[in-house]
Amino acid sequence: MKIAVIGGTGLIGSQVVKKLNAAGHQAVPHSKSTGVDVITGEGLDTAVAEADVVVNLTNSPTFDEASPAFFQTSMDNLLAAAHKAGAGHFVILSIVGADQVPALDYYQAKVLQEKLLADGPVPYSIVRATQFMEFMDAAMSWTADGDTVRLPATPIQPIAAKDVADAVAQVAVGAPLNGIRNIAGPEIFTLDELGRITLSHKGDHRTVVTDPSAGMFAAVRGDVLTDKDAHLAPTRYTDWLS
Repeated sequence: MKIAVIGGTGLIGSQVVKKLNAAGHQAVPHSKSTGVDVITGEGLDTAVAEADVVVNLTNSPTFDEASPAFFQTSMDNLLAAAHKAGAGHFVILSIVGADQVPALDYYQAKVLQEKLLADGPVPYSIVRATQFMEFMDAAMSWTADGDTVRLPATPIQPIAAKDVADAVAQVAVGAPLNGIRNIAGPEIFTLDELGRITLSHKGDHRTVVTDPSAGMFAAVRGDVLTDKDAHLAPTRYTDWLS
């Protein structure tokens, strides 16, 4: 099976390409570094030519109000190219609970991306994942100040990037879902608790202060980052840290 992986050189994309090729498929990574630009459309027709499946793992360069425009333009261009090439399956990676957080521009941009795909001309699959374990350092850096890291007590069910890549690769070679598959890590924490676990493991003596107004996840109200029907990945957070 020939699979064009757009955004195939990033954290998830590079692992998806490796897993697909190891399974005997012909997965080709595409990104700006390979001459493919999803905003201008440069290189897209060539990238998806003769592809059975298009996997789109590109991401907005910002999490703010500019993100919807990125997904609108990139999906318009990618769907047109995939349809023209006769691709039979289009896969994207989204976020569990994205449709339940209207206060976050980025989450609403991902909802827009999902709608564009569902309304588009190509059979599709949406893989929704909870937050990546690899995301914790960035989340803490946003609200770190001297010896203190401020984090809200938002429920989170972190998943390892390698488990996300496994799920995306599996969905890509299957029949189109024409719907959503939710994936999540095996454990639920609050974000402030996860921060304390992370700092303790690293021997970092900064203090985590629970602050409901701190960071991007301050906009999240209730348990929306987990899903009771999610497929649970095997990697536990402390094992991933080790």
